[in-house]
Amino acid sequence: MQKKQNTIGLVWFRNNLRVKDNKVLNLAINENKNVIACYCFDPKHFKVSNFGFKKTGKFRAKFLIESIENLRTNLKTLNIELFVYYEKPETSIKQLVSTHSINSIYLQKEWTSEENETLNKVKKQLNNSVGFIEIYDQFLYHPEDIKINVSEIPQVFTNFRKKVEKHSLIKPISHHHSIEKKEIINSTKIPTLEELGYNNFNTHINSAFPFKGGENSALNRLEDYFFKTKKLGFYKKTRNGLLGTDYSSKFSPWLANGSISARTIYWKVKEFEKLHYKNDSTYWLIFELIWRDYFKYIALKHQNNIFKIGGILKKDYDWKYDASLLQKWINGDTKSAFVNANMLELKKTGWMSNRGRQNVASFFAKDLLLDWRIGATYFESMLIDYDVHSNYGNWMYVAGVGNDPRDRKFNVDLQAKRYDANYKYRNTWLQNTLF
Repeated sequence: MQKKQNTIGLVWFRNNLRVKDNKVLNLAINENKNVIACYCFDPKHFKVSNFGFKKTGKFRAKFLIESIENLRTNLKTLNIELFVYYEKPETSIKQLVSTHSINSIYLQKEWTSEENETLNKVKKQLNNSVGFIEIYDQFLYHPEDIKINVSEIPQVFTNFRKKVEKHSLIKPISHHHSIEKKEIINSTKIPTLEELGYNNFNTHINSAFPFKGGENSALNRLEDYFFKTKKLGFYKKTRNGLLGTDYSSKFSPWLANGSISARTIYWKVKEFEKLHYKNDSTYWLIFELIWRDYFKYIALKHQNNIFKIGGILKKDYDWKYDASLLQKWINGDTKSAFVNANMLELKKTGWMSNRGRQNVASFFAKDLLLDWRIGATYFESMLIDYDVHSNYGNWMYVAGVGNDPRDRKFNVDLQAKRYDANYKYRNTWLQNTLF
């Protein structure tokens, strides 16, 4: 371990809300005698977007509050105080730097426009008075290890997957240490749901995602899904399910805000394979993690084109905006009962299965011919597991302006017959009186 400097480092948490396997946090601990941390509930994340939806809806807001509560608790075991603010990062971080004589700020490196804009505002306020150490820490396959230039990321997922599986290694888990205890006054409070502008609510009785936010919940879910119930061993057979907590791993919300790392999940799959067995299901969970990586690399390669109407293909379609059709889609009032059931589940729980997402997005873009970015923005607002790269990557894919070489259209009626033949899912959401 390198010799620590007699300095105070600041860890700025954004979408890496964990202690375990956090390379940003570890580096700060290794390089500084003392470390403090901060998280900012940026007010712009709780305002209405250009398409009329709150950028962060109540479901993800509640999950985020729970995640920050757990992060603060876990950091305390390392003798690190987490300062929490409900204000612009450029304001709160400048104050922290001044009060605590911060020399360096450590953070996870992001590349989408809003994150970069916020970072630049913080840097401008600090006027080069501190160093910024940014680290990529949200990948399964780190950019240093994929043996592909970002500009040459393949247009087709299969080509990317085969290359990384053959030529790349996945980094081991990094282990954390505690820091020297120092009495630091921290009177900051985590905002309540009401303070963020929402009414409190109870989780819907039929929610497929009734779990709490935070690293501890993520690790408990992993332990349960892998080792207690061994549901991992059946993942490929059940992953297209629609009802219940165990048809899929449900890791995505914790992955989205970084409460768990993709590496942690990967190495736990390998542990399961060593202890029990290896099959198509254990591989398929890793396969889905590679899809997640792929959309991150697509966003890294194409930057703001992922938010443009023509997507990364820069295609021209006759997209339209129709307020009436949009509301019917949102409220589950379309001609498709299958689409309606999925949209009602999303509206009531903040969750929807992967199978459902593909169908409602295809219906939105290919049947209703609505501007796909509006649907993507609604998902951003509503989904507990919203991840900018996966969300826009998947919407482009389904809309025909992304990485699908076949430009498919889902036949929602046939999909309903295949995946909800007994009408159990549709009946749950269309006939339930507990809304």
